[in-house]
Amino acid sequence: MKLSVSSYSFQQYINSGKLTQVSCIEKAKEMGFEGIEFIDLSPKAEATLDDQLAYAEEIRAEANRVGIEIVAYTVGANLYRPDGKEADAEVERLCGQVRVAAALGAKLMRHDVCYWGKSPDGRVMSFDQMLPVMAKNARRVTEYAQTLGIRTCSENHGYTAQDSDRVERLYNAVNHPNYGLLVDIGNFACVDEDSVTAVSRLAPYAIHAHAKDFIKRPFGLSPANSHCLTTRGMNTLVGCAIGEGDIPVEQCVAILRRAGYDGFLSVEYEGTGDCIEGIAKGLENLKTYVSRA
Repeated sequence: MKLSVSSYSFQQYINSGKLTQVSCIEKAKEMGFEGIEFIDLSPKAEATLDDQLAYAEEIRAEANRVGIEIVAYTVGANLYRPDGKEADAEVERLCGQVRVAAALGAKLMRHDVCYWGKSPDGRVMSFDQMLPVMAKNARRVTEYAQTLGIRTCSENHGYTAQDSDRVERLYNAVNHPNYGLLVDIGNFACVDEDSVTAVSRLAPYAIHAHAKDFIKRPFGLSPANSHCLTTRGMNTLVGCAIGEGDIPVEQCVAILRRAGYDGFLSVEYEGTGDCIEGIAKGLENLKTYVSRA
């Protein structure tokens, strides 16, 4: 496995102006990463697709200059669009983002499928009610991406499509050789699922992986605040450096290795401390885990 970092991990510095999406490339290389991935490119407020494509070329040139691989591009999406026109618009938008991934030189694009699901009239929808629509639209995106030589994947993310059994059903429903899963080791905690059980289920379908860690706090032990995540079951998660929390990251890395996964493992840091320090601590621990897997 090779180690990469998500530009999301640097968001604290990007928001404060200490770094940009371009300058975090050199920082990632300096820290010892072999690859970097990017979340939605934002060269300016209300950026157009043409703006994003131009920015992607700038980022790709900088990555080539410093000698680091751009491994993936990650974008938000809501593919539960039962209205045909809305579905077409969202698929078209995501196909535009596939073009951005191609301009970056990335081989993978990860997109969401949905968040808490409701019908247009406000009625709560179950995952299985939404699944056929989401799978159809995800398949349309991956069919287009295949023409550009890019694989697409979805992540265990967004509460609705986050449990390992649901994500596996999504994978089976899309049923396309160009489509796989991004297995995020830490995100299963957001739906109160054990990461070992979940990663064991999904590892065979992984085409990309994220490593992150959380300190788990049961309901009522401490109040949630803006720096914490609230799980679906109303427990609390506090982001931290990999190896300093309660997620069994090392065991999950070993599970991925046993399943034959040999791609990039990207660090995502969501802690409240200095992000550079948190990323660096996590990287050192992750190196050890990979060496022992």
